[in-house]
Amino acid sequence: MGVRKYTKEVIKEAKRVRWPKRDVFLLALVTTLVICVFAALVLRVEDLVAGELLKALKEVFKGFKN
Repeated sequence: MGVRKYTKEVIKEAKRVRWPKRDVFLLALVTTLVICVFAALVLRVEDLVAGELLKALKEVFKGFKN
């Protein structure tokens, strides 16, 4: 398949796309952003907790070095 034919096919398919209404799109966008921010915060807290746990374990096992 050549580049020209591929481009024509992509344009043809793009014209068939049914885009959502503005209010539906904005609701989906806000929902997605809220979920992303929440997930980022959860991962950040987990990272901080894991870091503190590793520091504590390092201190506990420091005495076992030869």
